Amino acid sequence: MPKPEKHVFVCTQDRPRWHPRPSCSAKNCVEVAEEFYKHLQDKQLFDKVQVTTAGCLGPCLKGPTVLVYPEGVMYGSVKKEDVATIFDEHLQNDKPVDRLMMSKEFWG
Repeated sequence: MPKPEKHVFVCTQDRPRWHPRPSCSAKNCVEVAEEFYKHLQDKQLFDKVQVTTAGCLGPCLKGPTVLVYPEGVMYGSVKKEDVATIFDEHLQNDKPVDRLMMSKEFWG
């Protein structure tokens, strides 16, 4: 397997309902992760992009969160509909999606 140019981590943290911190699972993170895998499959970018589900990435209030390396760009409040934009603009054209980027307050 060739080393990917980009590595995408999608938070799929699932905490119990009684837990004091929110979790991305309550905000459809699995749907977001599935959409990343779908785009990866549709675009056949296995040699350039790797997608991995992850536990908590930190800023739970802004979930679902997505982290892209090597740039270290964190996206927050990502919806299924945002995945195509992240793929087209960031993963394929190296232009992070400003409107989805986590603010300096959370990731800075």
